[in-house]
Amino acid sequence: MRTNVVLGGSFVLNVAFLTANLVIFQVGGSHAVLSQAVNAATDLLAGLMILWGQRAAQLPASPTHPFGRGKERFFWAYSAGLVAFCLAGSFVMVFGLEEMLTPHPIGALLAGIVTVGVTLVGNAASISIVLFELRRDGGSVRALLESNHQGVKTVFLQDAISVFGGGVALLGLFLVRVTGYEALDGTAALIVGASMLVMGLILVREGRVLLVGRSGDTDEIHALRKLVEQYPYVRQLVGIQTMLLGPDDELVGLRVNFADGLSTDEVELHIDRVGELIRKSFPRVRYLLIEPESRIGEVIRPRLARPGRTGPEDGTNSSAVPPRSPEERRGENPGP
Repeated sequence: MRTNVVLGGSFVLNVAFLTANLVIFQVGGSHAVLSQAVNAATDLLAGLMILWGQRAAQLPASPTHPFGRGKERFFWAYSAGLVAFCLAGSFVMVFGLEEMLTPHPIGALLAGIVTVGVTLVGNAASISIVLFELRRDGGSVRALLESNHQGVKTVFLQDAISVFGGGVALLGLFLVRVTGYEALDGTAALIVGASMLVMGLILVREGRVLLVGRSGDTDEIHALRKLVEQYPYVRQLVGIQTMLLGPDDELVGLRVNFADGLSTDEVELHIDRVGELIRKSFPRVRYLLIEPESRIGEVIRPRLARPGRTGPEDGTNSSAVPPRSPEERRGENPGP
């Protein structure tokens, strides 16, 4: 998905919505209109945070950040949920509650209804941009919500909340115009603020899990385990650890018991070959650590798999132990 297209379209629309709603609020004093202005402002702030996170995540690895800065995306999406939604939602709720308890006359109701209606349509258009990009890449809304792409997910959810909030604000203004009961304006603002707060809490919860170091997808871990255990010179995969470094980057650590009788050079050869297989089958694995281990748990020599090495330095394969058949493997490693 072209994240810059999604964020750019959302940015332009929200600048227009923020300006229009602020002007109408100054004229008429509707807190429902104010809630839409705050919603647009939070969308802008969240978009800028996410763009900054994407830019920072592209910085190369360094001695102080040996695994890169991919988690910048998680951090800034987390910050957007905390600052742009939780705090802004609380702000709107306070002003909505104040309007409910001490209602005041609202002017320019028709202009407010038109402005909120246009904002609602614009936010729906912003969602359509995300959906178009999803269809372009063959994705789906469900896949997006289940993914680790917190930036695009945040934009999509903030637009969804904006559409919901716009509908509530539009209904509140319409009821005020029909009934003349100004407290309904505050009720609409209170509901909009509460929806922003709830969405912010959801984003903060997801961001926290990713920031503290969540493992990779369970199905992917099972597939990776199966791939390694099928390698002829692997007797047993003793342990596997994974951690997401970004939406498309993963750190993988393996503890592998290789076949008996291999020399140090031959173990290194097979480490490299296992690493090549993993990187070819799982492109998101950016850093891979393979640690040889004996059957009794004694670590032999930790070593990073080196992509590109295909054999010992003389270019031949001098392995003394032939590959084991599936029957021999099952006999050596009974159980799951």
